Amino acid sequence: MLRRNNTKGKIFFLITALLMAFAGHSQTAGEYFERGLEKHHLQDYRGAIIDYSKAIEINPVYLMAYSFRGNAKNDLQDYRGAIADYTKAIEIDPEYSLAYSSRGEAKANLQDIRGAIVDFNKAIELYPKDAIVYYDRGLAKQKLEDNKGAIADFTQAIEIDPKYAKSYFLRGVAKAKLEDNKGAIVDFTQAIEIDPKYAESYFLRGVEKIVLGQKDSGCLDFKKAKELGFVQADMEINKNCR
Repeated sequence: MLRRNNTKGKIFFLITALLMAFAGHSQTAGEYFERGLEKHHLQDYRGAIIDYSKAIEINPVYLMAYSFRGNAKNDLQDYRGAIADYTKAIEIDPEYSLAYSSRGEAKANLQDIRGAIVDFNKAIELYPKDAIVYYDRGLAKQKLEDNKGAIADFTQAIEIDPKYAKSYFLRGVAKAKLEDNKGAIVDFTQAIEIDPKYAESYFLRGVEKIVLGQKDSGCLDFKKAKELGFVQADMEINKNCR
């Protein structure tokens, strides 16, 4: 009877030890991930990658570890490595919109603009309220000279986030390319209202004003751009404001 009880005790001990080891394993993956986040925040991207990788070794389907390791690789300009990690995250969760948008950014950095747009389309399909994805897709369309499509995306980004100065600025650029000079000025002005130190907006607003014959006002914008450190303004000042 005593021997039987000892056997049961040993079995119970082994099961308990296994459960504790399993729990410790999962916790360790989380700890590596958290440590990776801390290093990432401190811009120690290589150190972060090491910790994210250890988390993945322990838990091969750790979605966030793949996603953040992709972010760290992206920060190191290892765009192909980042794409591989985002792709793995998508395999784990095909509805993880952020992995599509992040992979799209990495593809755009590799000049795979059409591939980037495909990913941005999917990200928007899954989560249509992300202003940044519309902005990124608009930027990609602009690179393909699809200025009307770019304007539509920047407009959508602005509807979601009316304080997104860059969206106004790039929508102004697209309008300028379509020779909508007055519309471009309106957008550059809005960008400046949101960010009064937006030197490029002053400069391009000055260009559009010169095109419309508003020399004095255009020159004031060039001078403001120069004051804010936009050195290219000097050439336009010398050309138009003497």
